[in-house]
Amino acid sequence: MPRSTLSAAEARRVALVAQGFGRPLPDSVTTRTLNAGIQRLGLLQIDSVNVFERSHYLPLFARLGAYDKALLDGLTMTRRGPHVEYWAHEAAFVPRADLPLFRWKMDAYRRRDAGPTRIEGVERTAAVRRELHALLRAQGPMPASAVEHESNVRRGPWWGWSDVKLGLEQMFRWGDAVSAGRSGFERVYALPDQVLPPGLLESAPERPDAIRELVARAARALGVGTRADIADYHRLRSDDTATAVAELQDAGVLLPVRVEGWREPAWLHVDARVPRTVTADAVLSPFDPVVWFRRRAERMYGFHYRIEIYTPAPKRVFGYYVLPVLQDDALVGRVDLKSDRQRGVLRVRTAWQEPGATLDAERLAVTLRRAAAWQGLDGIEVTDRGTAAARVAGALGVPLVPHVPADDGPAADAADAADSADAADRAAAADPADVVSAGTAD
Repeated sequence: MPRSTLSAAEARRVALVAQGFGRPLPDSVTTRTLNAGIQRLGLLQIDSVNVFERSHYLPLFARLGAYDKALLDGLTMTRRGPHVEYWAHEAAFVPRADLPLFRWKMDAYRRRDAGPTRIEGVERTAAVRRELHALLRAQGPMPASAVEHESNVRRGPWWGWSDVKLGLEQMFRWGDAVSAGRSGFERVYALPDQVLPPGLLESAPERPDAIRELVARAARALGVGTRADIADYHRLRSDDTATAVAELQDAGVLLPVRVEGWREPAWLHVDARVPRTVTADAVLSPFDPVVWFRRRAERMYGFHYRIEIYTPAPKRVFGYYVLPVLQDDALVGRVDLKSDRQRGVLRVRTAWQEPGATLDAERLAVTLRRAAAWQGLDGIEVTDRGTAAARVAGALGVPLVPHVPADDGPAADAADAADSADAADRAAAADPADVVSAGTAD
């Protein structure tokens, strides 16, 4: 009998199981295991901040435990790997075979960039794009740094993009160039026929069909969600999402449900399971699908979450690079982690228990030890900041150390953020709500 209602706890468990939680960690993680994990999620969001670990490595660690990052690099960072990059949520790795589902978005970006607010930049880089196309054709895939030189005039915000980078990014979001892996975590650009199977982009489905497929995949990955939740997964327009949801409901793929405490209607994917319990222990990337749509995280888990990397140090509440702590079906705390690779220590710069929640410090200690070992770090250090710091230190069997104000100062911020060139990528391709974005509202 199809479910028509879910309790709040059932909805949490449905969502977590759909996301790959609730299973014992495998004894070993192979390329096949990683591929299956990516297929379940649909994408891995990219962000180059490397304070603890780069974001795209973390969702699979949360679900599978320790694995060889070189295996994931082989899937995502190589020219012939089975995954490529596109603006599938933010910048993300997606299966190469899925790229045609975003052809309509490439066309939407092209139309947007020809509009009155952006046409000046497009016209300014037209000659550069022609040169870049010829260069890629003659020399093959290359990163922007291989093309840039001192004569390029740098304009714009703090990341200082040149017209070469702007031109390559325009080509990338229009589908005139595609990713061919990464070099030193810098995106490598190629012409489509240099890395994609013949005719792949030309085989793209029509826009309504592609959006309907993306909505179905988002709903499967979420387990249960509102229209806003589903739209946000691939940053779709609300009206397009509503149309696709209605069609998928008529087809029996999505089942309408009421969820306890949710104001908005919700839909349960037909393949979703409603388990009685979920056992999970993880620290989550800020860009994990469980928490990346902040309104869903607050509605579903009562977890108010904001990234404080770009918040001035005196105004931060929880820390610089704070990861939510998942235990079973609840987000029970948050920790600010830093991999101090010079000292070989995982630093827990802050540790907090959520109000009204119960954080199991012993279980978190196991998770932190697993994380340290995965990072190749020999020790763990806990500072004396946060409501759970003393208990976490006790569970780890280490003394509390004084919080170092320099950790939160401008010098530390600059060092941690210096590698975050993807912030520029996000800014350049930000989706206006009237073109391709969700425009979501609960």
